[in-house]
Amino acid sequence: MFHTPIRRICAFVRPFSAFFSGAVLALALLCLFFFPAGARCAQPAQNLNELKEAVRQVLKEQPELVLDILKENSETVLEIAQQGNILRKRKAMLAQWRQDAKQPKSLELKGRAFRGSINAPVTIVSFSDFTCPYCLQMEQTIVQLLKKYEGRLRVAFKALPKENDSYSLAAAQYATAAFMLDPAKGWEFFDALFNGIGLFERDTEGFLKDAAGRLGYDLKKLKAEAGSPAVQQQLEADRREADRLGISGTPYFVVNDLMIRGAIPKDLFEEAVDTALKLKGKK
Repeated sequence: MFHTPIRRICAFVRPFSAFFSGAVLALALLCLFFFPAGARCAQPAQNLNELKEAVRQVLKEQPELVLDILKENSETVLEIAQQGNILRKRKAMLAQWRQDAKQPKSLELKGRAFRGSINAPVTIVSFSDFTCPYCLQMEQTIVQLLKKYEGRLRVAFKALPKENDSYSLAAAQYATAAFMLDPAKGWEFFDALFNGIGLFERDTEGFLKDAAGRLGYDLKKLKAEAGSPAVQQQLEADRREADRLGISGTPYFVVNDLMIRGAIPKDLFEEAVDTALKLKGKK
């Protein structure tokens, strides 16, 4: 019944994936099964209007076959829709970055601990929450970026705990305190807290005792610092800065002047760093 191989269908429809929703892409796939001549299916469409007309004709002549074709080729339809969604998101983000580059961002980083080269041309400021799984995912991505862009990238952390969440707030307080007491060891405590947040929530005292012992912190001093006015002031200042920049929710990143909201693929994050380097004339 069908003369067009699935690979040709994918090759035919993919160029149009950025222009269609998932539903319309599915219909575009349908039309390829019903062109009168199999040879025509193997040829690229002349233009987008031709593809739209083909979809319209299929729906008009054989509407009862829509669900059957979708079911038989659900994986292919989903693949095409996902690719189109990724392309749309990437296009929207690149457009946003062009606007971001025109609006210089001013962030308070005095006294902050950095990962990476202190004089790097690109700075990533991470607004994050230790109880957020997507934040952990992106922190792992950042570690990979630091290796790839060694000498050209540095990273600072700003805690943005959830409101009315005692564990989220407590984790932010202890991480901030760890950095204040020892900036170098602070990153080790930071990693331990992110990777052990489950234990921190179940047994806060046990987690702190173990982490402080392994990393060389005085547990009594760490607890006192976590509850200090200095820590509270820094968390409040970071919250105000996030509000000023329009940052809500985590994870959120500022890459020099470029804004990244939420968890994004590693290659797209790399594109943000590359863009920032180009704007600095370092690429």
